[in-house]
Amino acid sequence: MTIRPLQWKNDRVFLLDQRILPEKELYLECRTYHDVAQAIKKMVVRGAPAVGVAAAMGIALGVQAIPEKNKKEFLTQFDKICNAIAATRPTAVNLFWAIERMKKLVFQNLHSSLKVLSLLLKKEALKILKEDIESNKRMGKYGSKFIKNGATILTHCNAGALATGGYGTALGVVRAAKAQGKKVQVIADETRPFLQGARLTAWELKKDRIPVTVITDNMAAFMMQQKRIDAIIVGADRIAANGDVANKIGTYALAILAKEHNIPFYVAAPFSTLDLNIKTGKEIPIEERDKEEVTHIMGNRMVPRGVSIWNPAFDVTPKRFISAIITDYGVVKKPYQKNLKKLIQK
Repeated sequence: MTIRPLQWKNDRVFLLDQRILPEKELYLECRTYHDVAQAIKKMVVRGAPAVGVAAAMGIALGVQAIPEKNKKEFLTQFDKICNAIAATRPTAVNLFWAIERMKKLVFQNLHSSLKVLSLLLKKEALKILKEDIESNKRMGKYGSKFIKNGATILTHCNAGALATGGYGTALGVVRAAKAQGKKVQVIADETRPFLQGARLTAWELKKDRIPVTVITDNMAAFMMQQKRIDAIIVGADRIAANGDVANKIGTYALAILAKEHNIPFYVAAPFSTLDLNIKTGKEIPIEERDKEEVTHIMGNRMVPRGVSIWNPAFDVTPKRFISAIITDYGVVKKPYQKNLKKLIQK
């Protein structure tokens, strides 16, 4: 089944509201770039590649509302729109990659009319969406070789169709393996505090009729000890030049457990997630989110009032724990710093 988390219709952006899945499947209509920015910030849309696509769409939407006065005013408003989108979430580099791509397009076409610039930006946003789905499918093909027939794969958070333009990074690898006729099943840990695994990964795998079992986060070590996990595949929100990976909080713990139990640990992420401007994972900014995500589950308070809360959304997994990084340009293995640089230069 095709899952479309982002759509452009009649010059509006429609986002599948991932806050209310799996109980309701509703699209949030965004009429302005402010709507898109809020949707990104409030996790209506989430997942690094999907956030990048949403950012591009938000910019294209915002530009359409700029009055056709002069180039100077256009550029002032365009910069304002880009800054508003950039301020939504700090960790996922795909957001900034998409913004820079849209900026580059504008400055390469400054000779064009404002009407033409607006049309070009719309086409570019739709192109980014199409390219994301295609890159995910290539990634799936490259990564499927690591999945044996009959394998059980543990995944963390949601790195599937919902986190991308519509196919998936980590789950794209699983989908590709299934398409090749391999029997594969997935263990989805619930991924507190936002429950992306329990709510989103399980939802989309069930739709695709891929066997999935949900476990609580603290069951993963026992499952590994019982030899019930063959491999771990996760997505990424930013990959540093040395191969360190930022991903949903809890990823680092799984990588340590995988090392202890001699289980391969793979990261699947598109080219746009690489950030060679950041030398190591220590430089990656880690977003801290609302305390209520920890104190409440689906609107119900679970933690006593007045208790201190800390809610970092991501952690960093050092490169030494990673067996391979699966990208849309091929598989990268150690030494990561050297081989990631080669990938960029292709």
